[in-house]
Amino acid sequence: MKKSTGHHSLEKENLHPRNRHRTPYDFDQLIAACKELKSCVYINEHGVRSIDFSDPGAVKILNKALLKRFYDVSDWNIPEGYLCPAIPGRADYIHYAADLLSSCNNGVLPEGGKIKVLDVGTGASCVYPLIGVKEYNWNFIGSDTDQVAVASAQRIIQSNPALAGKIELRLQDDPNAIFKNVLKPGEVIDMSVCNPPFHPSAEAAAAGSERKVRNLGDSSSGKPILNFGGQNNELWFKGGEASFIYYMIMESAQLKEKCLWFTSLVSRKESLAGIYKTLEKVEAAEVRTINTSQGQKKSRIVAWSFLGADQQKRWCKERWK
Repeated sequence: MKKSTGHHSLEKENLHPRNRHRTPYDFDQLIAACKELKSCVYINEHGVRSIDFSDPGAVKILNKALLKRFYDVSDWNIPEGYLCPAIPGRADYIHYAADLLSSCNNGVLPEGGKIKVLDVGTGASCVYPLIGVKEYNWNFIGSDTDQVAVASAQRIIQSNPALAGKIELRLQDDPNAIFKNVLKPGEVIDMSVCNPPFHPSAEAAAAGSERKVRNLGDSSSGKPILNFGGQNNELWFKGGEASFIYYMIMESAQLKEKCLWFTSLVSRKESLAGIYKTLEKVEAAEVRTINTSQGQKKSRIVAWSFLGADQQKRWCKERWK
């Protein structure tokens, strides 16, 4: 018998109020959306239907079902070994991002193609743009340093006609650059989102993947499996997330008037002090920290803008009306 993964109703209570995944997974609906899922579902020791979250194949099929059922993505796949994101947490980020934009728009959630968002490191799954297009009809630029990931994301877009003209993918050919070479001269975006590489090295990433699998209760194979997959550039960056975000902030300072809000997920609480210090150094006009959590996992989104409150309001008025 597989060990319980603890995915039950209580886990979803901390999700954003607009998140579609606050209630437990309805496997009847999900199987109706994606027949493949049926063979992955079992009754766990709590007598509740679940899947084996330590099985990368099962997690991928669950994602396929969730994206089809909730986000009208009828054809989604990623190459083996690439990061398979947890959809509820990714949806949370998009909803908090919308709240951030509404905060300088008289509390009105901005929707439609006038809103342009850059997803830094969009990955093979293209998940933030997929959710953002469905929920708010925003336009996205997705950047990545990995050609295979960009090709995979492109296949997803081409396989789903509703996404046509909503997501533009750009290959970042400099692994040490974030915005440079991706944004065109004079191009303006309303927001950037990013789930930065977490680990400081390949060794740390491998150790993290083993630990995750042990926590999920599958030690039978003796081999490290990362249940959500992940390539090197997705999992680690020299110096970890703190270093990646440092470079992101330094580059953002060159684009002060070209973006309303820069944001990044920050997994480690210990990274915050350095991030705040760097933001002070580049004289960000406003910094916000949005606490998020999914089950036991606590995280946060750090957002910064180089525009003061009046400039932010003017931005919304001039660009979104």
